[in-house]
This record gives sequence, C-alpha cells and structure tokens, in this order.
Amino acid sequence: MQYRTLGRTGVRVSSLALGAMNFGRIGRTGQGEATALVDAALEAGINLIDTADMYSAGESEEMVGKAIAGRRDGIVLATKAGMPMGDEPNHRGSSRRWLVTELDNSLRRLGVDHVDLYQIHRWDPATSDEETLSALTDLQRAGKIRYFGSSTFPAYRVVQAQWAAREHHLSRYVTEQPGYSILQRGIERDVLPVTDEYGLGVLVWSPLASGWLSGAVRAGRSIATSRSAMMPERFDVTIPSNRARLDAVEQLAKVADEAGLTMIQLALGFVTAHPAVTSALIGPRTLDHLRTQLVAADLVLSADVLDAIDAMDAIVAPGTDLAAHEKHDTPPALLDPSPRRR
Repeated sequence: MQYRTLGRTGVRVSSLALGAMNFGRIGRTGQGEATALVDAALEAGINLIDTADMYSAGESEEMVGKAIAGRRDGIVLATKAGMPMGDEPNHRGSSRRWLVTELDNSLRRLGVDHVDLYQIHRWDPATSDEETLSALTDLQRAGKIRYFGSSTFPAYRVVQAQWAAREHHLSRYVTEQPGYSILQRGIERDVLPVTDEYGLGVLVWSPLASGWLSGAVRAGRSIATSRSAMMPERFDVTIPSNRARLDAVEQLAKVADEAGLTMIQLALGFVTAHPAVTSALIGPRTLDHLRTQLVAADLVLSADVLDAIDAMDAIVAPGTDLAAHEKHDTPPALLDPSPRRR
C-alpha cells in the first residue's frame, strides 16, 4: 500500500481509502459483511475510512463504529454532514445550529469521542462561509474533530472558503472530496489546480464511475450491476451521454488489455496518478469487490499507459465530463433562472 500526506496536515493516509456508503440499506450490506470488509481493508494497509451521516440514514456510521471498536487509534476516521436527515427543514445544511447537533449524533453512532476529518457534504448556498467555518473551528477546539474539509465544492467556493477563513481568523478546510474518474475529468480544469494551490488533500469518490469502469459494463452485454438496478437511466445506452461512456469503455478496455491490466487497475491507477490526488475512495459491497480493487494498491501506471488515455485524440479529453448533467457541483445560478434575470 502506498501512503501519502493528507494536504499539509502531516497525517499519512493510504492511497486507497475505504468508503462505507454501501454499508447498510443502500448496499444491502449487514454488520457481519461490513466488519469483514473493514477487517480485510485494514489488513491490506488501508488506514482511512470514510462515511457520512446520511448513508442509509445513519446506519453506515453505526456499522463502521461497531467494525472499528477496539482499534480506533490506527484509523483515520472521516464522516460528513450537510445532506438532509429527514423532513425537518433545519436537519440539513451547514449552519452552526445543525452542525453542532449532528456531529454529536455522528459521534454517538460511531461510538467515538472524535473524528479525524469532518466534511461538509455539499456547499450550502443558504449559509455563509463565516457561519460554517466558525462552528467547525469551535468544534475543532473542543476536541471533537481534528480537521475539517469540503466535499464536491465548485472551485470558486473552495477559494471563497479559504479567503473567508483568512479574513475572519478561523481554521480552514484542509481537504476536498470531489468526484473523479477517467469518464468524469472536469475537476482537472479548475478544482484540482485550486486544491493544489491551497495545499488541500484530495479524496476522490466514484473512481470507477458508478461501475462503468469495473469491467462489468461492456458492449454487447446486458448491464446488470447493482448501481444500474438503482439508477437505470444512468446506464441506458440509448441516451447519448451513456452511449459515449460505453464507447469510451471499449477503447479503455483495449488500453488495459495491451498493458496487462484489469479495468479496475486502469481506473484506480489513473486517478491516483494525478499529483493533486491523495486517495481514491473505493466502496465495495462484497469481499470479492474489495479484493479486485486492492490489486491496484501499489500500482503505478506507466507513462505509456497514461499517454494512451491522454493522446491527442483522447478517449476522454482532459478536463471533460462525459456526463456533465450528473455532476453535483453545478453553481445554483445555472440551475435556477432567477439569478440570471433582473
């Protein structure tokens, strides 16, 4: 396993991190399976586990807590808050009122007295940076969190938050968690240059592009992955963006075959090759899934392989998203016409 420094924190984390989104109802994973996944991940050298309050409505945090009981000290534990936790209008977002309450809820579910990294799951346009950073700074000073970060923030919001921390003499975000894969390369245009400029650690999610890069999706085969059952519209190849993804997968499969790699190795090796990326979050549902992903733990893709992906007639051009409509960092002004009209 490779280890890298998480931004400028001095904390060393594994280049592959265990994402626990599939623990619980979302992935139909029980406690025994979750514990087995944690056991195998730790044995392989993974030391960063990432979850969130909203994963299966808190069930993921509870399962992670039980799985790591008695071995907390060797784990860099990360969770997130900000997404809705029920119908109550104030049980979401990044206000002081909610973060103070929800962190205590997460600590209770995890069975710990602190988390190493507390992340704002999405930028909350209704809450000022000062409000959020002030609350997070106080929680840090209280010893309940060691560091805090953002997740899927647009690049300009990452910059704004850094300036707000400086202006108001508050602690700052030290990590960002964006989506990134060979099929979704948009963050190469702005987010990754910004995180590099400010020295942020980067934990990328969905490096296998929701299963498109797992090797299970190929032309001429029926698509029967767990994700395709949950979100069939993302795998309907009559939709142009999905057809483009399938075409790219076929070209990438040839690159992988010529290099003697699996598609998973190619996909994970690609994202961890970027100098701004600290770790790739893998989210296995089963031990077999985990084992196929752990083979990329020590992989370093050759320049020839990276050049084949990045060639002039690139399979997916640098900075390009093949499914831009699936991004979660679109500025509100592009989603709501009212900010564009007098």
